[in-house]
Amino acid sequence: MKPKLICLIAFWLCIAVLCASAQSHVTVDIADQPGVAIPNDFAGLSFESSNLNPDKQGQHLFSPDNKPLIDLFRVIGIHNLRVGGGTADGPEFKIPGQADIDQLFGFAKAADVKVIYTVRLLNGNAQQDAAIAQYIQQHYASQLVCFQIGNEPDWHSFHTSPGHERDPRILETTPEIPGTAYPSFLKEWRDFAAAIDATARGAKFTGPDTGSDYPVPGTKNTDFEGQSWTERFAHDEKGSGNLLFVTQHDYPGQSAAGVAVDTAVDSMLSATWPKERYQVLFHHVLEPVEREGLTYRMTEANDYTGGVDGASNAFVSALWALDYLHWHAAHGAAGVNFHNKSWIFTDTIYRAGDGTFHFNPKAYAFKAFEVGGQGRINPVSINNDDDINLTAYAVRANHEIYVTLINKEHGPRARTASVTLHAAGVKGEVESMSLEAPGANLTAREGITFGGAAITQGGWNGHWNKLAQSKDDRTTVLVPPASALVVKLASK
Repeated sequence: MKPKLICLIAFWLCIAVLCASAQSHVTVDIADQPGVAIPNDFAGLSFESSNLNPDKQGQHLFSPDNKPLIDLFRVIGIHNLRVGGGTADGPEFKIPGQADIDQLFGFAKAADVKVIYTVRLLNGNAQQDAAIAQYIQQHYASQLVCFQIGNEPDWHSFHTSPGHERDPRILETTPEIPGTAYPSFLKEWRDFAAAIDATARGAKFTGPDTGSDYPVPGTKNTDFEGQSWTERFAHDEKGSGNLLFVTQHDYPGQSAAGVAVDTAVDSMLSATWPKERYQVLFHHVLEPVEREGLTYRMTEANDYTGGVDGASNAFVSALWALDYLHWHAAHGAAGVNFHNKSWIFTDTIYRAGDGTFHFNPKAYAFKAFEVGGQGRINPVSINNDDDINLTAYAVRANHEIYVTLINKEHGPRARTASVTLHAAGVKGEVESMSLEAPGANLTAREGITFGGAAITQGGWNGHWNKLAQSKDDRTTVLVPPASALVVKLASK
């Protein structure tokens, strides 16, 4: 054999060995035990109440005439719109009137979204809130999910204490201990809810829209008697018959100030966040809510408060957000709303200086969840002896099982995951859609595709890629590093 041919064969053998060694084998067993249905409006955005007021030119952001924004909501797959945030209670912000509300719900109808509407609590007027709620209930009940009363009432900044005058009706009985304001908050909340219920018959509520995600590392303790306000609120209001679910805020990375891009990327894709942040919050705050017979919704969430430029607005945020959506769906949540403040450029949707609307890669998480998150939660068990950084979620529809696989491995030692999916009764052709960036570049902002196509202002035309047939209830797929794969299996 010629030396050149021998060298060539040796070269390709080395390549084959390297490729084989770079793969890690995982088995995902999908139980035939479909659980709760994922609500149609699970994936949403949150905006400030101040965004309902007209701008200096008299134009409304949320208007049935704002076709570019309506088109973005529809193409991305945004199905819920929560309006609230700090400006709902800020005295410097005008309370939206009936004309502003008409514009909001005109937008909601055109964009096909359900609305969670916040009325003012802090130094608010119960009768004024009741009149607003009555108007919405009478005119837009079919588009309304429920009412919130106030925003992040557990923070010290919300309370009255010596030298810190806010709403005198919400009082810290022990100064500088935020949890001690809970009893007066609950009384105030109930007074406002009763006024609304008396005029807006049939109205549903949520709350308390808690700001602290204690005991997540780095967070402030606002607990009352060792329990979160969210848990206490669920316990205290579950018998009212008007509470639809409870609400919580969560920014796992906390403040973005001083966080480097590399640090943010590693954190957002780490196995640590789910184990030491999501799980901690769930066990202390959210699981107790479910034991009370209720569910929860994250009405404000993002990777970091304020966002890390270069990460929160890059491809890594799409993988993070997709995992975050599925994680909470698998834990019984009613939904997640990623917060958009007054045009922070790292948020899902932002408005440029010239007034045009744009979206960041986080939008791809919405689209991938819209494709792979329609149906009932299906438990999975994962055999991952090589400890590859991969998550797997299954959703069972009528005759399909959708499995979302997210390979968070990245960097020079990242491994491709060879994943064998096992589900009883799976047969026939297997199809998939891949969420990926050019060169697996986690900081990419352009060139990202899902199902082989980019999301554009004009639409998305992604398609399923046909794979091999399932055999013996098993299907094996490859998931490269820094990517996600939505697999569709035909089931009995």
